[in-house]
Amino acid sequence: MSEAIVYLAGNPNSGKTTVFNVLTGLHQKTGNFPGVTVERKMGQLKFPTGQSIKLIDLPGAYSFYPTSLDERVVVQNFVTFPKRETKKISLNSPLEPTHKNVLYVADMMHIEKHLLLLQQILDTDAKVILVLNMYDQAQRHGIDVDVAVLQKKLNIPVIKISARDKTGIDELKEQLSQMLISPRTSNPSSYSIPRETKKVIGQLKSLFPLANDYQLNLLLHHYKWLPTLSEEEKSAIAQAATGYDSLKEQIDETMMRYDFLLPTIKKSVQKRQGADILFSDKIDAILTHKRVGPIIFFAIIFFVFQAIYTWSGYPMDLIDGWFASLNTYVKSIVPDGWIQSLLTDGIIAGLGGIIIFIPQIAILFFLIGILEEVGYMARAVYLFDRIMQRFGLSGRSIVALISSGACAIPAIMTTRTISNWNERLITILTAPFISCSARLPVYVLLVGIAVPDKSFLGFNLQGWAFTGLYLLGIVAALGSSFILKYFIKTDQRSFLAMEMPSYRLPVWRNILLNIWEKTGAFVIGAGKIIMVISVIIWAMSSYGPSNSMAVAEESAQEMAVDKKLAAPETANLIASYRLESSYAGRVGKFIEPAIKPLGYDWKIGIALLTSFAAREVFVGTMSTIYSLGEDADETTLRHKIANYRNAEGNLVFTTATSFSLLVFYVFAMQCMSTLAVVKRETNSWKWPILQFVFMTALAYFSALLVYQVMT
Repeated sequence: MSEAIVYLAGNPNSGKTTVFNVLTGLHQKTGNFPGVTVERKMGQLKFPTGQSIKLIDLPGAYSFYPTSLDERVVVQNFVTFPKRETKKISLNSPLEPTHKNVLYVADMMHIEKHLLLLQQILDTDAKVILVLNMYDQAQRHGIDVDVAVLQKKLNIPVIKISARDKTGIDELKEQLSQMLISPRTSNPSSYSIPRETKKVIGQLKSLFPLANDYQLNLLLHHYKWLPTLSEEEKSAIAQAATGYDSLKEQIDETMMRYDFLLPTIKKSVQKRQGADILFSDKIDAILTHKRVGPIIFFAIIFFVFQAIYTWSGYPMDLIDGWFASLNTYVKSIVPDGWIQSLLTDGIIAGLGGIIIFIPQIAILFFLIGILEEVGYMARAVYLFDRIMQRFGLSGRSIVALISSGACAIPAIMTTRTISNWNERLITILTAPFISCSARLPVYVLLVGIAVPDKSFLGFNLQGWAFTGLYLLGIVAALGSSFILKYFIKTDQRSFLAMEMPSYRLPVWRNILLNIWEKTGAFVIGAGKIIMVISVIIWAMSSYGPSNSMAVAEESAQEMAVDKKLAAPETANLIASYRLESSYAGRVGKFIEPAIKPLGYDWKIGIALLTSFAAREVFVGTMSTIYSLGEDADETTLRHKIANYRNAEGNLVFTTATSFSLLVFYVFAMQCMSTLAVVKRETNSWKWPILQFVFMTALAYFSALLVYQVMT
């Protein structure tokens, strides 16, 4: 017996994905702004009886007339139906059952704005349960809904729940179980298809005998982009739709549906007199003010980055010291040789370069998670819409730009909510300029070297530098967007239409789960890359062609005798000569002429090359390179790098070199995964190649300018 399928549908900000998480136990990302869910997600709900259903979480959408790629996903699921009877139904096949089982989630506080899509889904002959979410907030604001009135009008089950505190979830599960065994009932349609359109639909009946009139009506609107239709079917629909006015019918349908339900909504929704429903409006008057709002926004962002650097200091020092002690302990129990070197200089050094940055990443996602949960992110979208338009972007672009602070990959995927292709392309090309969590380890290491740990205007000076690096990335993104809008032109104007969610207390469980997932993704995802590259760098740094390493060691010993160096100094000199003669040293020496004007030596060059796989690999590589040949002491990575001197006795990481590297990593596109996603989203290699060349060139010449000016 095949597993039943139930779809979760609803508008953005309805809490649909939170309902999905509660029912399935999966930890899906949630947020109070459009574009978080951009693809359908799947999970399983098991009942005590042993029965189970497959839940599919569709992207948030406002209607069956999509303005973005994620809304198209919703339409595609309801106009995809078998063209003939079939016994074999597969979840991954377009031949899914005609009559869908749907869990429709609506915000109980703004129910009138959520029912357009519900009525359209009902007209596809779907079996639907209407879930009125956020019952707890509605009660606090003096709002209630007479469920019986809605049930009578719509002829479907209606349930009030609060997904945040799991109120009504057991009743919802019971209704879901009943949905699977109950027959589909006839729902009163709120839309009467015009006679002229029915004539066109009649011509399509032979092609799609299992579709009802409204599904065929949707085909007339959307056949051009539906991927499940063959070219012959598209041609037949186009011929039948000659002279068909799609826009006029869309407007008529929308007006007719609202006329159908608004009287019922007014009758069913009760609001308590004197309720604090205007509380959000009072706050929004300040937070979305055209002058005060941006100041508050940047103050919040400044606080976030101050907190990242200030709060993480103590746990980072603990982790750094612990790994230094571990390194010392392993050296004391493992005999000298390649195994000891692999463990201490390769594995432990690489692992330390991963774990040490967990505090910053956790703090970043903790604070961003709070902003999402309370509803502030949606205000940021609205606040910056007009400003973004001047740079060739839209208010929805701010979602991608803010999301890039975590990772550019999901940020680029959220651009599917941008209906204007040119604005979407500009957002995709510029989002990687925003400093992501992968840059965080590089910033922390280099800022700690270049900027003294002092206060300025009552705030940590290193926190100021940290904020400046993020602002520099924002300036680069906006500046590039401003230039690109003159090359990627469009006559199409974008308009932002979105609903402001009510302010609410954060769900700490959601925030903590998000922190766990993101830090886990960094440790496991990025960590695997860092560990592999750390071991490769160790091998390339420990071995060289032919007998070059032995010759280098002999030369170093002769020099040590001539200079009468002590044993520790002799060991470091030998390690330096061996590294220079190794495979890694030869690669670094080869590229050194190109990077020397930026203040970088060949060792930094090795780290630059390896970090093209992922930016955070820079720290792991530096950790491995600068651990080679060190004495078995508790010197931390930052101290080693900050005090490292070249053969001439000069500091390698001067203030100028450190700032040059910081600027390079602000601008450089050093993430192969991001380039792959850009290729997938643009369906062309042209844009990622141009993006890579432009960002790398900007990084090189900006770093060159910084170093030359500071020296």
